[in-house]
Amino acid sequence: MTDTGRRIRPLRPLDTRPARYPTPAQAESAARRLALRHPDRCRLREVGRSRAGRPLLLLSVDRGPRAALVVGGPHPNEPIGTAGTVRLAEVLLDRPARPGLSWHLLLCLDPDGAALNTGWLDGPLTMRRHYEHFFRPSFEEQPELLPSPGSGRPPMPESVALTGLIDELRPFLQCSLHGVDFGGAFVQLTRPVRGLAGRFARSAERAGVPLDVDSYDAVGWASPDPGTYLMPAPGDGGPRALPDEPELSTWSYAARYGAVTAVLEVPMWAVDAVGDARPHPAGAQALAAAAGDLTRRAEQLTALLPSVPGRGHEAYGPLLRTVESSLAVAPRVAEEWLERWGAQPLTASRVTTAGLVAARVPLRVASILLRLLADARGPGAEAARDRARAVVTDSLERLRHRFGARWVPVQEQLAHQTRAVLTTADCLL
Repeated sequence: MTDTGRRIRPLRPLDTRPARYPTPAQAESAARRLALRHPDRCRLREVGRSRAGRPLLLLSVDRGPRAALVVGGPHPNEPIGTAGTVRLAEVLLDRPARPGLSWHLLLCLDPDGAALNTGWLDGPLTMRRHYEHFFRPSFEEQPELLPSPGSGRPPMPESVALTGLIDELRPFLQCSLHGVDFGGAFVQLTRPVRGLAGRFARSAERAGVPLDVDSYDAVGWASPDPGTYLMPAPGDGGPRALPDEPELSTWSYAARYGAVTAVLEVPMWAVDAVGDARPHPAGAQALAAAAGDLTRRAEQLTALLPSVPGRGHEAYGPLLRTVESSLAVAPRVAEEWLERWGAQPLTASRVTTAGLVAARVPLRVASILLRLLADARGPGAEAARDRARAVVTDSLERLRHRFGARWVPVQEQLAHQTRAVLTTADCLL
C-alpha cells in the first residue's frame, strides 16, 4: 500500500508504444517535450558533463521533499535504462502527483559509451546487429563504480555528478536501470525491501520473462527470495574474479542518507533455464566444459590483438581497453568457477549462467575486435577478421540453439522495469 492507502495503479497497455529503444538524443528530445508540456510538474536541467563533454541531464517530476532517484543508462550496451527513464516519466505524469514525493530521472549516466552503441538502435533489433555495434566499458570506466581508496585513480566526472546528485537529493530510494543480454529478471538490493520479491516475480511473469534464481552476478550473496539478492557488506562477498566491488559503488554511496538502492535487471533475450532451481544432473562436467570453452576462446582472441592497427590511437582507446580487460579477467573467471563451485551441487540455473558467460564474453570481445580490425590491411589482418567472425558466429549459434535465447519485446522490457521501480517505491512508502 502507498502512504495514502492506495495501491499503484496498473500501467496502461503499451501496445501503441513504439517497439524500439530511443537513442540518447531521442530520449533527450522526449524529456524536453515532457518538460514543456508539464511545466507545473516537470523540469529538465544539466547536472554535469561526461569525460567528452556531453551533458548529463536530470528530468525531475514533482517537488516533494521525499526524493526517489532513478539512474538510466549506467551501462551503454543496455539501452533499456535510458528508455526506462522516459517511460517512467510518462507514467508518473499520467497520474496525479503524490503529496510529498518527487522523482528525479537521470536520463543517461554514460552518454560517451552510449554513443559507441547507437548503431544498433537505428536498424533491426537482431542479435547479430547488436554485437556488430557492441561496446561496454572496462570496469574502471563504468561510472557507477568508484575507485578504491588509495588507488590514486580519481573518480570519473560522471561518478562525481552522480554522487553530487545523491548528496543534493538525499533520496530514500535509488533505482539503477540495467538490462542483461541473455538470461532472466532479477533485483539486487542494498538492504531488504519487505513485500518486493513477490510483486517483482509477478511482474516478470506478466512480462513473459523468467526469474534468474541463481545469478552469476550475485554469486555468494544472500538470496532471501528467488530472483532477489542482497549486496554484501564490505569483505562479506568472498573472493571474486571480477574487479567490481558493490561496497565501492554509487549504489552503496546512497546508504549514507538511509537510501535503499535497487539494481533492476531485465533481459533482452530470455533464457528460461535460468529460472530452474533444480539440481543439474551433471553440473560438474557442464561447468568444467564452460570453463574450458571460456579459457580457450580467450586465448584464441588474445592472439589477435597484435593485428589491431594503430593500437595507440585515442579513437580506439575505450574499445581496446574493454577487449584487453575482458581477456585478462576471463581465465580468472574460469578458474574461480572450478575452484569455488566444482565440488558443490549445482543448480540448472547456475550451470546455465556459466554457459551464458562462456558464450557471451568471447562474443563481446570478438565483436569489438572486428570493429578494431576494420581498417587493418594485409593477409594477416584478413585472417584475424576471419577468426573473430568465426567466434561471433559460433557464439550466436550457441545462444540461439543450445540456450534457446528468445527476444523479449521492448514494450515488455519497459513495462516490467517501470513496474519494478514503482513497486519498490510503493513497498518502501
